Amino acid sequence: MPSVVETSVACAVCGRESRQRQVKGGGPAGPPDLDLRPRDAVRSTMAYWLQACPGCGYVAPRLDRASEAEKAVVWSGPYRALLAETNYPALARRFLCRAMILEETGELHAAAEATLQAAWVADDLRRPELAREWRLTAVALFRQGPPPDLEQQVRIVDILRRAGDFGGAAAQASALERGALPEPVDRVVAFERRLIAAGDVRAYSVASALPPPAARPHAASRGPSLFRAEPRQRGGLFGAILRLFGRR
Repeated sequence: MPSVVETSVACAVCGRESRQRQVKGGGPAGPPDLDLRPRDAVRSTMAYWLQACPGCGYVAPRLDRASEAEKAVVWSGPYRALLAETNYPALARRFLCRAMILEETGELHAAAEATLQAAWVADDLRRPELAREWRLTAVALFRQGPPPDLEQQVRIVDILRRAGDFGGAAAQASALERGALPEPVDRVVAFERRLIAAGDVRAYSVASALPPPAARPHAASRGPSLFRAEPRQRGGLFGAILRLFGRR
């Protein structure tokens, strides 16, 4: 099971030293949702995925590292305004701050991931309007960066569907279906198609899209967690599919 450790860290932006917590080790995650939102046990550690400086508000996986470009973003007007935005849940705001840093320094796909993680926070806090807004922003960031790879394109279908943009989700699915989708990824897209047709915005796991034969053990009973305690997934959607089917 994951454990939380506390360390003293000096901020690379302002120099302030603070006590920060981080997660060590993994835990049973189970198959993630189709947008890679992890199971409850892993999501409960989200408060420790990023460190936040209590002095300047810099947010990063590690506060003791910052490029000159990142420092400039932290002191910019938009970043200071985001820090002061009290209409956003505090934890979601932390992920949005990281997303702004990543976007402004050209890491658009990473910014999309951080924005999506803010949406996961909104999900758990039952703030659907914010979750929808941030999912749509995440899709825009995915598309503004380098061309999304196949896995990202499949995830975008789910992200748009969860945001209630059924037209956009259907168009993304159609674009995927014009290519040769590997099995069982084609089944994931077909599953999404059924959900889109039903106007369903609920979360579904990889296991829901790809129910394994009864003889196969549940993904949570094999192997390490797909996620580590920071805002990046281990293995991705395709890794989750392969793990679910017991492939290596």
